[in-house]
Amino acid sequence: MFFTSILLGLFAIPAGYSRVVSRTCDAGVAFFDPTKGGGSWLDNAGGGGGEPLNVIVSGLSSPGVLTDDGIVNYARAIGFSTECFGIHLGDPQSANLGDGHGAVNQTIELRQDFGDANAGTCLESLVGGNHFRVWRQNGPTANSGALFLAVSQEEDVTQGHTISPDGYDVGRDALASAAQGTKSFGGVTYQTTVERLENQMPAGANGVNHGIAVDGTVVLLTVTIQ
Repeated sequence: MFFTSILLGLFAIPAGYSRVVSRTCDAGVAFFDPTKGGGSWLDNAGGGGGEPLNVIVSGLSSPGVLTDDGIVNYARAIGFSTECFGIHLGDPQSANLGDGHGAVNQTIELRQDFGDANAGTCLESLVGGNHFRVWRQNGPTANSGALFLAVSQEEDVTQGHTISPDGYDVGRDALASAAQGTKSFGGVTYQTTVERLENQMPAGANGVNHGIAVDGTVVLLTVTIQ
C-alpha cells in the first residue's frame, strides 16, 4: 500500500503530446539538419534550457520502424517501453526540427524497462535509468521521416529525476550500444547499424538544460526490419 501510494503520487496524466500524423517520406535522405531550416539541435525543456537531440533514427530505415507504433515496438526490442501505467510526470517538451512545422511537442516518451516491457518502466521511474523523447521530421520543407530522439540518463526519484552528470552523452551511448546489431520483439526482428556523427551539433554547455556539457556527437541509427 505504501509503495502504491508513492507510485501513484509521482505521476500526472500527460497533456499536450503531439500526435502529428506521419506523412509519407519524400526526401530519400537520412535526415535534414534542423538548423538549416531555422530549427535547433536542442529541444525546449522550459526554463531557458534544452536537451540535445542526440540520436536520430534515419529516414532511410524501414518504414515500419518510423511510425508511432513502430518506434514503440523497436524501443521494446532494445530495452525501453512506454511509461509506467501510461502516466507521466511533468509537461511534454517541444522541439523545432527545421521542417516547417515550427516547435511541436514530443510524440512519445519511452523509458528503460530493465528486461520487463510490461512493468519495468515503473522501476526506472523509481531508481532512475535511461529514457528518451521522440519527434518526427515530416514537415513541408524537410520531410525526411526521421525520428529525432533526446536521450538522457536520469537519477532516481529522490533526486527529482534530474539528469545524471554527463547524462546526455552517457544516455546516448548506452542506447546506441543496446541498439546495435540484431534485436527482436513482438515477432519483429531488427538489424541496426550505428554511425557516430562527430561535431554534428555544437559541443559544450551553452543553452543545455542543467548546464551539462555535451561532446557534439549525434548517433545515427539505420534500422532494417528483417
